Amino acid sequence: MTKKSKGGLRFQPAGGDRAAQIPVGKKQRLDIERLAGDGRGISFHEGRTWFVSGALAGEAVEARVLGARGKIVDARLERVLQASPERRPAPCRHYDRCGGCNLQHLPHAEQLALKQRMLAEQLQRVAGIQPEQWAAPLSGPEFGYRRRARIAVRWDVKNRQLEVGFRAEASQAIIAIDECPVLVQPLQTILRHLPTVLRSLNKPQALGHVELFSGSAEAVLLRHVAPLPEDDLARLQAFCKEAGAQLWLQGEGEPAPVEAGQSLGFTLQPWQMQLAWRPGDFVQVNAQVNAAMIEQALAWLAPQPDERVLDLFCGLGNFALPLARQAREVVAVEGVQAMVERAAANARDNNVHNAAFFQADLSQPLAGAEWAAEGFSAVLLDPPRDGAYEVVQGIARLKAKRLVYVSCNPATLARDAQVLVAQGYRLTRAGILDMFPQTAHVEAMALFEVG
Repeated sequence: MTKKSKGGLRFQPAGGDRAAQIPVGKKQRLDIERLAGDGRGISFHEGRTWFVSGALAGEAVEARVLGARGKIVDARLERVLQASPERRPAPCRHYDRCGGCNLQHLPHAEQLALKQRMLAEQLQRVAGIQPEQWAAPLSGPEFGYRRRARIAVRWDVKNRQLEVGFRAEASQAIIAIDECPVLVQPLQTILRHLPTVLRSLNKPQALGHVELFSGSAEAVLLRHVAPLPEDDLARLQAFCKEAGAQLWLQGEGEPAPVEAGQSLGFTLQPWQMQLAWRPGDFVQVNAQVNAAMIEQALAWLAPQPDERVLDLFCGLGNFALPLARQAREVVAVEGVQAMVERAAANARDNNVHNAAFFQADLSQPLAGAEWAAEGFSAVLLDPPRDGAYEVVQGIARLKAKRLVYVSCNPATLARDAQVLVAQGYRLTRAGILDMFPQTAHVEAMALFEVG
C-alpha cells in the first residue's frame, strides 16, 4: 500500500503508523505506581511503560529518558515532585550519577522487604509455589561491606587526561569517584588516593582497569594493555607499599604479584579456615553475610557424621570445607579445573581430608559421573545466575533427602524449583540473603526435602 505525499510516494509500515520515538534526554512528569523487580519505579504513560531508576511507588516525579525501545522507556529520576514517606536522602554524594548502587534512597528495612517480595513473586509466578516457612532475611552492615571492586579507567585522547571512577548508569561514561561508602574501610582508603597516583603516571594510556581486593591482605590489581615503564611501576609499588597493599599486574597472561611469593586469601571465621584465592577467582564480596550464609546452609542441610554430601558449583571450597567438618564425606564439583585444583589445595591447607574435588560440565546432566554412583544423603548447590536447570533434571536419582539451593537469581531458582517439586521435593523453607545492600540484587536460599 502506498500514500501520496509532497515528496512523492512512500511505503507505509505493515503495522500502520509507527508511534513517535521518544528522544534520549527528554523530561517527562510521571506518577509511579509500583516498583519493578530491579528496584526501578514503574509508570504507565500514553501507552508506554516507563521504568524510572531512583523513583519510589506513590511518587510524582520528573524523569529523564535514557533510552526507548518500542513501548518500553528507560529513564532516570531527575526531580521528585511529590515524595514517598519512605524516601531518605542518599548517604553517598555520588549517588545521583554513579551506576553502582540503585536503592540508597530506600531505607535498609524497606530494601529487605522489597527483595523478599521479589523472591516470593518469582516463586509464585514461575513455579506456582511458596515455601512452607519463610526464614528471616540474612543481613549485615548496610555500608562498609564490599571487599572487592572494579575501578574503570580510560585515557581521554581529546583532553589528554585519565578518567578514573565507576561507570554511570546505562552509559560508558566514567564518573570521577574518590570515595565509596559500600567498600570495606581499607579499600575506601586506597580508593581515596588511587586517582591521583594513576593520573601521575607517565604512560596512563597503558592502563586497562584496576581492581581492589581485601581479605587476609589488601591488593591492587592493575590490568594493562601495554608494558609499564619502569618509573611508572616504581610509582605504583611505592603507592601500594604506603597503603599496605600488594600490587598485582595482568597483561596477556594470568594475574601475578609483583613481589614473588605474595598470596591472597580470606578467612571463614566461625571455622577458623583460611581459603587462598587469586584475582579473577569468584569469591562472595560480603564477608559477614557469606559466613552467616554458610552457617544457615549447614543448619538447614543438617549433615550427619555418617552421611555423604554433594556440593555442586563448589568454587574454592566456600561450602565444601565447613561441610566436611560435619559429614563423613563431601564430594565437591566445579566446572573450571583451575578452581578444582585451588579448592583441593585449600582443603589440604586446612587439614580437611574427607573432601574430594572433581571437574565436570555442570551445564549437563550428572548421569554417568563416577562420583555420583554411590548417591548422597544431602546436596548443596550454589550455581551462577543461569541456575542449574540441567543438573536438577535428574537429581532425584542421587537419592538425596535434603537439598539446599543457594541462588543469585530468583527467576532461575523459581524455574529450577518447579523441576525439583515435579520430582517429589517440597519447598520447606526459603529466605533472602542480603549480599549486596543498597542494590536490588537478590540472593536467596531454599531448602527442599523429600516426603
